[in-house]
Amino acid sequence: MLRLATTCLCLLCPLPALADAGAIRIVAAENFYGDIASQLAGPEARVSSVLSNPDADPHLFEADIATARAVADASLVIYNGLNYDTWMARLLAGIRSPRRLVVEAAAVAGRDARGSNPHLWYDPRAMQAVARAITLRLQQIDPAHRALYARRLERFLDSMSGIGAEIDRLRSRYAGAPVAATEPVAEYLVAALGLTMLERRFQLAVMNDTEPSAGDTGAFEEDLRQRRVRVLIYNTQASGSAVERLLGLARASGIPVVGVTETEPRGVDYQQWMLGELGALDRALAGSRP
Repeated sequence: MLRLATTCLCLLCPLPALADAGAIRIVAAENFYGDIASQLAGPEARVSSVLSNPDADPHLFEADIATARAVADASLVIYNGLNYDTWMARLLAGIRSPRRLVVEAAAVAGRDARGSNPHLWYDPRAMQAVARAITLRLQQIDPAHRALYARRLERFLDSMSGIGAEIDRLRSRYAGAPVAATEPVAEYLVAALGLTMLERRFQLAVMNDTEPSAGDTGAFEEDLRQRRVRVLIYNTQASGSAVERLLGLARASGIPVVGVTETEPRGVDYQQWMLGELGALDRALAGSRP
């Protein structure tokens, strides 16, 4: 699969000087983890997210010296795991630090089985587990503010209840509706909504950077022509000729298309991002043929 060209995604070039040399330094591989860490750590920490550009393909990122320096200086590092951000795993293995703590999202969320979908941030329950793990690490690093971090965690978990309520509402309305995707980015969210996901083999091929078979591609195209799916979901940060053809067929057939991202968009927090994605799916399903 052809990937879009990208520029450097690193926000750490150069690494900004900290106003408070004693502040907790947190480095997140992806900006949604950095956002959650900021909500939990507050002004007691300095949080830097490495991948933050919602218009670029995160799979093309390569760590540079500034990123390595930030990891070396960090009190806490948060990354996804499941071979999604292998560059961070390599940095952690190569830059040892006895004072650095680590949160691997896949491990703390219990989603680290081989072959699991790495797009964990589309599973709100997994992100709650990540938030709890981050809070525990903050309390280890800064025990004097243990109660404060606990209160921030409680506030974060309360804010996530709105996402759960919206998932329940949409599930009661659309469970069983057939949808398809060009890549399984939002698979966890689709499953939580009870939607029926079609064309899985095509999606796995795209995610694994292999060419979908002619049979899988042909079946996908026919399902779009025959309007057997109500919504087509696609990854706005990765593209290729096969994907573009599917998007064109969906639009020509009057099937709503919903774009999702692998990076938290600018100007919103994680909770607002997920609610926005749910709203887009709601509008698409409401406007499509039952």
